[in-house]
Amino acid sequence: MSLNIGCKVVVESYQSLYQRAAERKGSIEALEKLLSKPRTNDELMAIDDSAWLEEFTRKIFQSGFYWSVVDAKWAGFQEVFWHFSIEKLLLMPPEMLERKASDPRIIRNFKKVKTIRDNCLMIHDIAQKHGSFSTFIANFPSEDIVQLWNELKIHGARLGGNTGAYALRAMGKDTFVLSRDIEGYCRACDVIDGGLHSKRSHLAIQAMFLQFQEQSGRSYQELSQLVAYSFGDNIVGWQN
Repeated sequence: MSLNIGCKVVVESYQSLYQRAAERKGSIEALEKLLSKPRTNDELMAIDDSAWLEEFTRKIFQSGFYWSVVDAKWAGFQEVFWHFSIEKLLLMPPEMLERKASDPRIIRNFKKVKTIRDNCLMIHDIAQKHGSFSTFIANFPSEDIVQLWNELKIHGARLGGNTGAYALRAMGKDTFVLSRDIEGYCRACDVIDGGLHSKRSHLAIQAMFLQFQEQSGRSYQELSQLVAYSFGDNIVGWQN
């Protein structure tokens, strides 16, 4: 069943979704060039745990700030926080964190700076149980990815909403993300009718992506991009 934009219908087939996305992007070849794949489990496990803390922090600061401002300050963040070394940050006393939060080399937002310490502790605690935080992420089943989002929200600091999911995507964990195009698609298809970030909505959207995955064999990351390319504003070359 093809999607009737503006009408609430049953979720369409993967083939229908793919064909529409290809038509909107000009051709199958053009569409395929826009799709990207997640890292393998081995590649994820090779990531140093400090890189996760850095990406979580980057996404937390990007929320509410122009990304260009965050990017311009990022070398300062790396200097001030020892390149996000888990071992060094664990030894940092609270008063030192307060001093670092006022350093002009970074964006001086104490509430967000405090998440560095909190998320460092989360990563350390999980690493103690699983060998490394990267191993925990790599081995977490992608078919239940919204539960991983929830783990980050519950045990981390400011990693709810889209923040945790976008950090996972940036690091290469296979996940869909809830962009405005994907939300619009899910509402048009009557997949969700309540709040985007409710447990019910998350599970319904995950079930939709599982359906597409069963039909296509593609990763969540590719399918997330395909849904976005098939719906909403058609901007040539835009990647989700």
